[in-house]
Amino acid sequence: MKTDIPIILASQSPRRRELLSRIGIDPIIMPSTITEKINTDDPAEAVKLLSRQKAENVAAKLESCYLVIGADTVVAADGKILGKPKTHEEAAEMICRIEGKTHHVYTGVTLMMSDESVPPVTFADETAVHVYSMTADEIAAYASSDEPMDKAGAYAIQGAFSAYIKGIEGDYANVVGLPVGALYQALKAFISKAEKEV
Repeated sequence: MKTDIPIILASQSPRRRELLSRIGIDPIIMPSTITEKINTDDPAEAVKLLSRQKAENVAAKLESCYLVIGADTVVAADGKILGKPKTHEEAAEMICRIEGKTHHVYTGVTLMMSDESVPPVTFADETAVHVYSMTADEIAAYASSDEPMDKAGAYAIQGAFSAYIKGIEGDYANVVGLPVGALYQALKAFISKAEKEV
């Protein structure tokens, strides 16, 4: 994707950075400093709200013209939003909620110009993930590893947990942390508008 507008990713996630690089974007990394608080039970609304807050937080610190991408991912199982586990015990509880069942992963994305020349765009993408049944030993072994600790829903689909993934419906990259197909299409339209304003 060619543009003269510098792009900032309001996240320090190496997974999101790698996904952006796959579609030809090498962003400046500037993580947001907001305290993430979810005040809705609707996972799609939650990720849209948090992605917007992250983008706004970073955009407010900039003095020249940048395109800021904010993103947030949550896992929802049985109607409950699962955040990132703080302990291995929490990780085990979350894995118990999703093993042998289908859960949903939502990623919200916000595109925002730091000079507010174009109205922000926010959307959410959803992927259904089907997980094989796991034994108590498998749950304990995975939950006690380092992999679940900074992941929404306590697992990484691209890591060791891939052994338990039965299948997905939707965008695989969305589960990793960024729906790059939907994002690329949104960026094309957004950048076209932004470049007309320059």
